[in-house]
Amino acid sequence: MREGSNRMIEASEQVYFAAPPLPYFLECGMTHYEPGDQHPNRKQLGIFDLIIVESGCLSIGEDDQSWHLTANQTLLLLPDRYHYSVKPIEEATRFYWVHFHAVGEWQQSGLDHSSLNQEAHYNRFLTSPYSLQLQKHWLLPYPEQAYHLMRTLNKAGEERESSAFWTQQQAFEELLRMMDLRQNDNYTSPAVTLAEKAEAYIKKNYRTEITSKTISETLNFHYNYITRCMKQVYGMTPIDYLSKYRLEQAKLLLLKTEWPIAEIAQYVGFENVPYFSNCFTNKIGLSPTSFRKQFTK
Repeated sequence: MREGSNRMIEASEQVYFAAPPLPYFLECGMTHYEPGDQHPNRKQLGIFDLIIVESGCLSIGEDDQSWHLTANQTLLLLPDRYHYSVKPIEEATRFYWVHFHAVGEWQQSGLDHSSLNQEAHYNRFLTSPYSLQLQKHWLLPYPEQAYHLMRTLNKAGEERESSAFWTQQQAFEELLRMMDLRQNDNYTSPAVTLAEKAEAYIKKNYRTEITSKTISETLNFHYNYITRCMKQVYGMTPIDYLSKYRLEQAKLLLLKTEWPIAEIAQYVGFENVPYFSNCFTNKIGLSPTSFRKQFTK
């Protein structure tokens, strides 16, 4: 088996968002500065501020960091920090900005993976989180696409609310998708890529017998390395993820069908019914029968 690659993505801070729910759009605009103008100083805005520079140079800081943003560069300012102008504008500068909010957990990290709380997210939103990954400071690979989306956002603000709401939310989600590093293999670390492949394999084959050997042979990596990657990205081993996913599917079947417990256990990949019941009870806090009864008359 081959060990994981040592290729590293460009060292930079990442901002991770647990979704769903996705961050949602609040407001946007375009600002034009002339030489001598300065960006306002602000603190504890309570919302995210995404800046996309189209031309010129914008010098801006956040706490003890500062950046000189030129054409096609972006910066994501956090809601709980102090933002300030580093120096006055020296040349005509044009940039777009978007304010948005996130209901779910988020974090900034220098690592190529997040440590978002998977279990807490599931308990709150009833689904496992997708970790949306945005670069703190980035050079856009497709700037014209970003500018088109920003023009769409700004133009929609002039329309009646019933139309503007959906247009802006959809355009903003497309902007997030475009900027999500996990959508671009050039920015995704080998650990994240392998963890996602392991996850996909488990979801596709969870009803069959899956072992450390089958996972290793399918993905062509040593199981220990796959385990390290899964723990980095999802906070659990492949076998733990398999058990968790099987129990999630069992919960759905308990709600949607009248199948006997034994049939559900076998369908989701548990050959031993008492073992299934013990796993379900330990994880969910109720036996399969009690879980079903609380949702029936």
